[in-house]
Amino acid sequence: MLFTIVCTDKPSRLDTRLAARASHLSYLERYVDRLVHVGPLLDDDGRACGSLLIIDVEDRAAAEGFAASDPYAKVDLFESTVIRGFRTVFRDGAVVE
Repeated sequence: MLFTIVCTDKPSRLDTRLAARASHLSYLERYVDRLVHVGPLLDDDGRACGSLLIIDVEDRAAAEGFAASDPYAKVDLFESTVIRGFRTVFRDGAVVE
């Protein structure tokens, strides 16, 4: 099942994000077969200020565990994390439902 994980960084934590980035990317590489779409959210100046992940996991508990184990979460980077189920309607310019 697909889930979105939308994380918002705490204010003024770009240094924390950058310091943990290598560990975060290493963590994601272990789950590359589960990653559908992943990247940073950007502020108006183009700086990372959060994360958006669309992952394919068994259930909500797996999505929650995935989010909690992310090195960014472990360094207390996020002000909030919202996890929701997701259904694809369009992919690559075509309806898929």
